[in-house]
Amino acid sequence: MHGNSPKTLRQELLKQRKEFAAASAFPQIREKLISAIPEFLTGEGKALRTIALYWPIQDELDIRAPLLSWASNEEGRRLALPYARPDKHLNFYEWRDGDSLVPSQHGVPEPNPNNQDRPIINPDCIFIPCVGWSSSTENGKAHYWRLGYGGGYFDRTLLALRKKNPKLICVGIGFDWQKLDDAQWSAQTHDEPLDMLLTESGLLR
Repeated sequence: MHGNSPKTLRQELLKQRKEFAAASAFPQIREKLISAIPEFLTGEGKALRTIALYWPIQDELDIRAPLLSWASNEEGRRLALPYARPDKHLNFYEWRDGDSLVPSQHGVPEPNPNNQDRPIINPDCIFIPCVGWSSSTENGKAHYWRLGYGGGYFDRTLLALRKKNPKLICVGIGFDWQKLDDAQWSAQTHDEPLDMLLTESGLLR
């Protein structure tokens, strides 16, 4: 049973994710999910030029390999990692494999904002890991929502970036078992929806 508070819910989900990552079935599920990323990049994402990803922590799915492969296959493709600003927004700095990273106040490896060789970029697509997720339907259309760590960084950043680029694609990365019902958690007015959600069952739109 999940507790009533979002904090308790997050703690329970993170505990479950740790146990899930250690289970014998996890490698097969991980490969199934990761293999869907190239399919997206050669399909709906074929026009993308800049993609923001995340540095995996706390048993988050590591999606760096397929995105590094994507970036290396064509000149002009760029990857970016988030940097948490003091005002709880994110900047995305260009990232290349082998770059030195610095730990944030939360212990997350981040790009060095003082590296003049790695500029801020506005991505065409953002991959975001989920602690949990939910779905809702409005006017016959499905919407997907992300439960994160509670800092609100991504929601603030997505709101600002979508004003600049309405075509921005935000893809949540999660697992089927992380789906939450309304009794456990429901999105709030400040939550920004995901454009797509990728789990081991495929790409949900």
